Amino acid sequence: MSEQVDVIVVGGGLAGLVAAHELVKAGRRVAIVDQENEQNLGGQAFWSLGGLFLVDTPEQRRLGIKDSVELARQDWFSSAGFDRDREDHWPRQWAQAYVDFAAGEKRSYLHDLGLKVMATVGWAERGAGAAGGHGNSVPRFHITWGTGPEVVRVFREPVLEGASRGLVTFHYRHQVDDIIVENGAAVGVRGTVLVPSTQRRGAESTREAAGEFEMRAQAVVVTAGGIGGNLELIKKNWPTERLGPAPAHMISGVPAHVDGRMLGITESAGGNIVNRDRMWHYTEGIKNWDPIWPNHAIRIIPGPSSLWLDATGKRLPVPNFPGFDSLGTLGTITRGGHDFTWFILTQAIIEKEFALSGSEQNPDFTGKDVKLLLQRVKKGATGPVEAFKSNGVDFVVRDNLRDLVAGMNEITTGPALDFEQIEAEVVARDRQLENKYTKDMQIMAIRNARSYLSDKIIRVAKPHRLQDPKYGPMIAVRLHLVTRKTLGGLETNLDSQVIRPDGSAFDGLYAAGEIAGFGGGGVHGYNALEGTFLGGCIFSGRAAGRALARDLG
Repeated sequence: MSEQVDVIVVGGGLAGLVAAHELVKAGRRVAIVDQENEQNLGGQAFWSLGGLFLVDTPEQRRLGIKDSVELARQDWFSSAGFDRDREDHWPRQWAQAYVDFAAGEKRSYLHDLGLKVMATVGWAERGAGAAGGHGNSVPRFHITWGTGPEVVRVFREPVLEGASRGLVTFHYRHQVDDIIVENGAAVGVRGTVLVPSTQRRGAESTREAAGEFEMRAQAVVVTAGGIGGNLELIKKNWPTERLGPAPAHMISGVPAHVDGRMLGITESAGGNIVNRDRMWHYTEGIKNWDPIWPNHAIRIIPGPSSLWLDATGKRLPVPNFPGFDSLGTLGTITRGGHDFTWFILTQAIIEKEFALSGSEQNPDFTGKDVKLLLQRVKKGATGPVEAFKSNGVDFVVRDNLRDLVAGMNEITTGPALDFEQIEAEVVARDRQLENKYTKDMQIMAIRNARSYLSDKIIRVAKPHRLQDPKYGPMIAVRLHLVTRKTLGGLETNLDSQVIRPDGSAFDGLYAAGEIAGFGGGGVHGYNALEGTFLGGCIFSGRAAGRALARDLG
């Protein structure tokens, strides 16, 4: 098969849709090629909570949050820790541009497309405890009303409208195997037509071949995602010196089609990959009791109150508190020689502090259901959280600590847990609540969080003793390590044009989204501030689309 269009977009995820949207606005002809079926249009973004990193917004100001582009830039660069002259050349510039976007045009750009954010603002990645260190100084996590599917919708609909005008064609079950390069420029793609698939969104599909294809265009935009669904590649690139030994066991936070194939294919064509060792994985994973893809993980987005124990029952050291420093905690866990940990909490804590990442785990937000949303302020956890508590293999619920530890020992895959060890940790923590002041930094952090009105009302439980029956029953949750994001990737300039190993721009070849490290080959540096992955796809996809709309003949 041969087809001539202006631009070929490889990957129908968010970054690809954004690039296509910008090209359609300019009247360009676009072919979107994806190895999955049409059910998967929108890619990983569909499954997301829809969190967006925004700076100095009306939502923040209404909640009394004083934010600024200067503070956001300080937080971003302190978290990123850029330290490589060559590999961080473009990521530094992307970081500067992205923070300016988040503090400026980002909100209006999305609002004009019909996207709305909720009135509350979440405080993700609260930090490692230093003003000049990793973390958000203030809450910046704005949740989309409609979550990930709504973020996808506002770009999918104008692209589909472009298809109705003959400007966009979709080529599902087309797996790209090569980028065609002639006279130093990317001029098309060729690959394998896969047999049709009727699998539901996110489910693993066959790679059985049905034929071959070739397409030609003036330019190719690669937006095929990262390596989060490919444990072999994750382990190959794992930064042992920084994060400890690669874990033997992880569960998958993304579908199997997030396989990283196009990274190698684009590199073989002449593109440069930088910061391969930078990645973003989570420590609060639970096995999905109703899985969609293989080894399906759900991440708990925790409030700050749960007692966090390692696999042996010892409390994690400061500042490894829930929701504060994802990669710092990941390194602490892996260097400890185990690949799972435990939360100990109460019913009162789970009701207020357990949010589950993912559009399907938040039907009120996703469905824009105000009546269902109001159930969150009533007694009891959300329906999906209670379903995990009842059905999840990682949950233990008991009326007292001794029985709780016995239940933990029934499901542990590590060393037997000693009741007296865990009791000592719980009692030591609970004694720190007897005064309004404390030496326990986690208790300080809980009280600090509750000084933020939104956290006090809907996110952070009133401090209480874990063994107080008034707040029970007691709950233990086994937490797995979860694969998620690729922070490095294809090096790109501010137009999302791929860079060659010699530093020159690759004619006709562009990359956006996760495969480009969300911009430049690593806009986040070593650490993310959350709400930045969707935003990075939007910003880099927009850059590619606008550059091509401007420059194509």
